[in-house]
Amino acid sequence: MSRLFSIARPIEEIVAHFGVNLSSVASVPSETVEGTPGLIVLEKDGLRLLKSPTWGFPRQTGEMRHNGEPPGRIGLVADLTNPLWDRVVVDAKYRCLIALTHFANPDGVKGAKTRTWFSLHRQPLVAWAGLCRNTPELGPVFAGLTMAANDKIRPLNDRMPVLLKPEEYERWLHGSIEDVIAFQYREPPASDEFAVLQTRDRWQSGTPPSQASRRRDDVLS
Repeated sequence: MSRLFSIARPIEEIVAHFGVNLSSVASVPSETVEGTPGLIVLEKDGLRLLKSPTWGFPRQTGEMRHNGEPPGRIGLVADLTNPLWDRVVVDAKYRCLIALTHFANPDGVKGAKTRTWFSLHRQPLVAWAGLCRNTPELGPVFAGLTMAANDKIRPLNDRMPVLLKPEEYERWLHGSIEDVIAFQYREPPASDEFAVLQTRDRWQSGTPPSQASRRRDDVLS
């Protein structure tokens, strides 16, 4: 999966959908890339909290430390055996629901890539299975699990986010490590559940799907 997603819904709808008890968020970011804020829902003391940390856990190699470089970011959890995740993936207190309506992949030729957005037909507001924690390097951060892509997404990317249905929220937030593994390695959602919005917008244009300039040959299916 690429490192770009969007939330094209108002804050009031997000609060209602996820049953949020307390929110410290005043506005919805039009889009999120690594290093910028997104919206997540986490649970603490039986309450659901809406927060806006930045996307991407800190990642610093030995070579980066040796060269005095600051930590980079890693926002996608593709391999649960990576030591970066070994402390958070087993503890439910680090689970969260990442709110989104669309995720994007670059489309086209190198140097002129455009944004192609994907969303679910019958689930306009979606939860992406996420992990979160407060880090000494970057403060509060989050990352999202990925899985093998379905046939509609695979031409642009062989990975996609682990998307949850509302009835799966509780199991993700409170389930066992076996549940986490099962979510990541299950079959991807069917291709016909997804709408595709192909645009003329350049990949780094900063244009969210609600303002997208559609390609004349795009097909929503």
